[in-house]
Amino acid sequence: MPPAFREYGTQHLPQSPAFGHGKEGIADLVVAREGDNPTRLISDLVKVPYHLTGTLDSDPVDGMTTICLQDPTGAVTQGDRQTLSVEARPCSRAHVTTQSATKIQTMKASYAHLDATLVAESGAHLEYIPGPTILNEDARCLQTTTVDVAADATVIVGDVFVPDGLTDHEPFSFDHFHSRLEARVDDSLVCADAVDLRPDERDPRDPATVGEHAVVGTLYVFAPSADADALADAIHDRLTDHEVAAGASVLKDDAGVTVRALGDRSADVTAAVEAAWDEARETLLGTGAPLEGRGR
Repeated sequence: MPPAFREYGTQHLPQSPAFGHGKEGIADLVVAREGDNPTRLISDLVKVPYHLTGTLDSDPVDGMTTICLQDPTGAVTQGDRQTLSVEARPCSRAHVTTQSATKIQTMKASYAHLDATLVAESGAHLEYIPGPTILNEDARCLQTTTVDVAADATVIVGDVFVPDGLTDHEPFSFDHFHSRLEARVDDSLVCADAVDLRPDERDPRDPATVGEHAVVGTLYVFAPSADADALADAIHDRLTDHEVAAGASVLKDDAGVTVRALGDRSADVTAAVEAAWDEARETLLGTGAPLEGRGR
């Protein structure tokens, strides 16, 4: 827990406190597959504000199931804590997404915490591609992701960060955004990526951060058994036609590829992240991503 967010957590909330009713969302999911049968959701513990009506079998990849998490509240407010855990059992295939963007509302105290833990066991393929995270004025958001992947499994994680919110205010007028991802392959750390933005202390639009751009997109492809150099080259070539500044880098121990895209519009950055995801799927599974029907 970053010290600043520990301090935020001590601040009094005039409404329902942190972890109060409707403010502690939990989605604890386990998927499994037997032989050539479709992947099934065999265990699910879901607590408001998360909502899950079931799984979808619409993905073109054989055996892949789709899980779409819903949030009937429509936004994340001060004091909210949301925890997602997905365990993909051996040889299972699952795509996890959200119904819409995650909108972080204006705050006067405390903070919001979005936590995700993704585990892919031997031979599994797990994807977590949620909608964009949108920060409104004075919002505070801690976003943490932990990935554990077997040496012969794959995990793909996507993220699009939009700092201009939904109200009439200047971009990067939120209070504090801290995002951290750590990934391990058989307990060996292969990726530790952190972003800590406090616009009042340092303008994120300096050349060392996002420069003149306003939207940040990231795709992590953890595929220890794949040819990481070939995957990075394929994704890089795919992104040359997009109106974003983007690059692809090979992870430690050739454990996969990380992609970063910077742009002026969320639609452009989202399209670039989806193109990288599509290319990774083609390389790893032989079938592209189901981009139709994703609001584009």
